Amino acid sequence: MTRTRVRLLAAGSGVLAVLAGVAVGTAVAAVTGGPSPVVAVGNAVIALTPGFVKDFAVRAFGESDKAVLLGGMALVLLVLAAAAGVLGASRRRLAVVLVAAVGAVAVVATAVDSTTSAWPAVALLAPVATGIVAAATLLVLLRALPVSDQSLGAVPSRRPGDDLPSGFDRRRFLVAVLGTAAVAATGGAVTRIAGGSDAAVSRSRIRVPVPRSPAPPLPDGLDPLSGVTSYVTPNRDFYRVDTALIVPDVPADTWRLRIHGDVDEELELSFADLLDMPLIERRITLTCVSNEVGGPYAGNATWIGVPLADLLRRAGVRDGADALKSTSADGMVIGTPLDAVLDGRDALVALAMNGEPLPLDHGFPARMVVPGLYGYVSATKWLVDLEVTRFADFEAYWTERDWAEQAPIKLASRIDVPRSFQSFDRDSVRVGGVAWAQHVGVRAVEMRVDDGSWESAQLAPQDGIDTWRQWTWHWRDATRGDHTLTVRATDADGTTQTSDRAEPRPDGATGWHSVSFSVE
Repeated sequence: MTRTRVRLLAAGSGVLAVLAGVAVGTAVAAVTGGPSPVVAVGNAVIALTPGFVKDFAVRAFGESDKAVLLGGMALVLLVLAAAAGVLGASRRRLAVVLVAAVGAVAVVATAVDSTTSAWPAVALLAPVATGIVAAATLLVLLRALPVSDQSLGAVPSRRPGDDLPSGFDRRRFLVAVLGTAAVAATGGAVTRIAGGSDAAVSRSRIRVPVPRSPAPPLPDGLDPLSGVTSYVTPNRDFYRVDTALIVPDVPADTWRLRIHGDVDEELELSFADLLDMPLIERRITLTCVSNEVGGPYAGNATWIGVPLADLLRRAGVRDGADALKSTSADGMVIGTPLDAVLDGRDALVALAMNGEPLPLDHGFPARMVVPGLYGYVSATKWLVDLEVTRFADFEAYWTERDWAEQAPIKLASRIDVPRSFQSFDRDSVRVGGVAWAQHVGVRAVEMRVDDGSWESAQLAPQDGIDTWRQWTWHWRDATRGDHTLTVRATDADGTTQTSDRAEPRPDGATGWHSVSFSVE
């Protein structure tokens, strides 16, 4: 057998052994309720990644950032596995040590993971199983190869014409490969059976009651131009920006919300308790602070929930508190200005989105929605804990990473039609988009072609001050050639959107949105 062939088989052995280990570890995690080894390492990577790298990931990959991270981790893992296999072609013990070291990384990541409610000792079973199965399987596979390993005393004889020792037992190797594949398949089957989402089952049984205070009917005249973002964003299209690699599995029947801190009476409420309270329905636009000028991370939905102010007043807020510290089921901590929750706006513990229970990846069974604040200081998903406190007494996840402590949403406008580099006939240049000034309202939107004068766009009816507003404009005297369109908005207080360009960090982007297109 040639040296190249042995190395290829050894590399494949390393990959197969590690895949079997990961499959078994993931199955153990599904049974015990702990994080899978891959997810635990991914969570550790996210926690250790500098803020500017996370900002780059959101800009470069958008809502696919988690898939890119997992794909990159898988690639690194496969390369290490193949390298361990090749190393094992001459040094079995070193190869096993390398695989065990990878397992040790997963053990450490699991030990510090805050996204699971499993007992620490139980959670560690998954990465330990991963390391043991991967190392043992690699050793079995390598023993079936013609390995020359002085440390093991394995020096098989040579065959004429070979440049490596002989002794390759094809049948033994095939049996080892099939056995390893069976182990991986069994791990996958166990994961599929035991790893089902309890939250999904729980969600399917919920019927959201009719709210005591429904949202007013949608005004006529919305969605005025094809291509303009739909006024109400369907759940499947609503943006998602968070740090959860795997959506927390939180069944409604075991969920509890604790309200404590600087209050007169601590509360612990079940999902059924919230459903029994007077619910309100409101349309509210959410915006992510990572949104670039003209970016897609904004959406408008109809939310049903319990007024957050009612819950806090029931607990009794004490003097001196200025912050609401909220915690999600996966350990995310967010700080919200207490005044923004108690000043009369429709801040909610939301239970439903667009007429159905919250989708799993949008916070089921309950999340916060606070109009007028960027999501990173207001929109905690998978909410389990509310503490009335002071900003001076804690640091939230994002403020530790140099984002602003308080972050009201900035006045913004966006061109949806035309897209950049589109072409139009001279008589068909119709423009449209959305603008938002949450909790203030949009009064006017203006368009400018190239460096010309500003012209007023036509506004769709206003639904409320906490939602975005659609607008359209028709360029009736379009001229042939390449052009640039620019948009700006003015809010209900008379403030016109600034042209000063600022990046999203630390408290939201500013600047006018422009697109380039051509008229034929």
